[in-house]
Amino acid sequence: MLLQHKTAVIYGGGGTLGGAVARAFAREGATVHLAGRTQAKLDHVAMDVAAAGGLAHTAVVDALDEDAVGRHVDAVAAGAGQIDIALNAIGVVHVQGTPLAELSLADFMRPIDVYLRSNFITARAVARHMVRRRTGVILMLSTPASRMAGTGFLGFGAACGAVEALTRLLAAEVGGAGVRVACLRPEAVPQALATSHSREIFSRVAERAGTTAEALLDERARTTTLLGRFPTLDEVGDCAAFLASDRAGAMTGAIANLTCGALVD
Repeated sequence: MLLQHKTAVIYGGGGTLGGAVARAFAREGATVHLAGRTQAKLDHVAMDVAAAGGLAHTAVVDALDEDAVGRHVDAVAAGAGQIDIALNAIGVVHVQGTPLAELSLADFMRPIDVYLRSNFITARAVARHMVRRRTGVILMLSTPASRMAGTGFLGFGAACGAVEALTRLLAAEVGGAGVRVACLRPEAVPQALATSHSREIFSRVAERAGTTAEALLDERARTTTLLGRFPTLDEVGDCAAFLASDRAGAMTGAIANLTCGALVD
């Protein structure tokens, strides 16, 4: 098992991507601590982990609340004796598809503020414990919007670019203490439409184009990726487990390209 005897904390652990990563971590032997704003969603993932023979704990925590995150991280570290892996996988509904002339400052800033603020808060909280032990892995999430030039996603694209920059800069901050930092950059995951906030986002974009969210993503996958498809939840989870493991011990400040060729490095 890649993550046997490891302790992982996942903010947004009740979400679609966070849950997929939690299941993968648990399959690889990690004890997972799931944090998020909705207990029912956390419980659903925890039950899946338990049914597969894994161990999961849950806590209602707002990743934008600095004090709450600090208390949660300290409690996990005190109870488990260590925090080996942390992932910020929170997601929020934000505006996409709105042209510049119609885009408000508040809608532009919302994804930038939420994703940067929460990633800083959670990364700093876990880094304090990891640096003391001189080991640990901090993971973040981005999307191809970080590097794509297009219309309708000004705020989200800027937020994704900033998260990737934060990955590189944070890796420099903590690398000397043996702590690694990496970012997963998956394309849209069609499976997530059924259970995540992405349906609301893509439905707004699709409505402007006179189509459905499913049809929109199918067309994008067919025309913009080298593989003719988008990644699966299992692929994202498995890659996260690898990055968090000692087998990826030489990787830090890295962006894992899971775009199925929508972007090539």
